[in-house]
Amino acid sequence: MRHRNHRFRLGRVSEHRTAMLRNMLVALFRHERIETTEAKAKAVRGLADHMVTLAKRESLHARRQALSMMPDTEVVRRLFDQIGARYADRHGGYTRIIHAGVRRGDGAPVVYLELVDRPETPPDGKGKKGEKKERPGKGEGKAQAESGGKRKKKEKAAAASA
Repeated sequence: MRHRNHRFRLGRVSEHRTAMLRNMLVALFRHERIETTEAKAKAVRGLADHMVTLAKRESLHARRQALSMMPDTEVVRRLFDQIGARYADRHGGYTRIIHAGVRRGDGAPVVYLELVDRPETPPDGKGKKGEKKERPGKGEGKAQAESGGKRKKKEKAAAASA
């Protein structure tokens, strides 16, 4: 019987599992939103909430505990300076899971794991991904500039034959 043995195993050996969870924590605090499977998101959620709680303490010991879990000093600095201050008034519940459908290859449920109250624009300053670029109209593109266009070719051929 597996009484009291609940843990997110995720089909991996312990070293692989801890490495994956650490990498997912770094990605979550760097981008503030990641896309992953539902089981992985549920496994990371508690660790992420614990890291934000450490950031709210703002002590050297808490910073070292966070560094032992996330070995990226830049992300830990951002966690303690920006993210911890943002959640100073909130008591838990720093992450949100949003269902995004299923993965095409194997049908695994895919979710977005994101920080609550994150800024709408990405922190790297890029615009919207789905923004459409202006495209030249029909016959105004690069091909017309190079070849002179189909109409001009037809006119040249008509003039040459006449």
